Amino acid sequence: MAGLTHFDDKGAARMVDVGAKPATAREAAARAVVRMAPETLALVREGRARKGDVLGVARLAGIMAAKRTAELIPLCHPLALTRVEVDLWPDEAGAPLVHVEARVGTLGQTGVEMEALTAASVAALTVYDMLKAVDRGMSVESLRVVLKDGGRSGRYEAP
Repeated sequence: MAGLTHFDDKGAARMVDVGAKPATAREAAARAVVRMAPETLALVREGRARKGDVLGVARLAGIMAAKRTAELIPLCHPLALTRVEVDLWPDEAGAPLVHVEARVGTLGQTGVEMEALTAASVAALTVYDMLKAVDRGMSVESLRVVLKDGGRSGRYEAP
């Protein structure tokens, strides 16, 4: 399985040994979108959702999720995160969307892409959970890494 570091020479899954790698500053950002009915977005904008502050609760859920990534993704290393920021905002052009962005940082031997993806996805899922009673047709879309920086592979920014 050339090039896939999570498999040994027999094809068995393994956790990558990062012990010999130097600790460097690492950062990653991920984004997702929650699509909903315009009336549902109005509830969010006006703070009228029955379960409370949708964006505030989702922000906290994303932060908590980033810290638990190694418990959810089997081969992820547990990391000492130095920063987790989750931001959510309604689409500025008026589309019935809530945008989610998570930024995660660490000083360590491996990257934080999975932590950023986990934070963004759980924040988006929390938006869905808090609004599902009024809009079962919502969708979580476009989850992706938009920035990765640090380590041997350097910087990646999504186009």
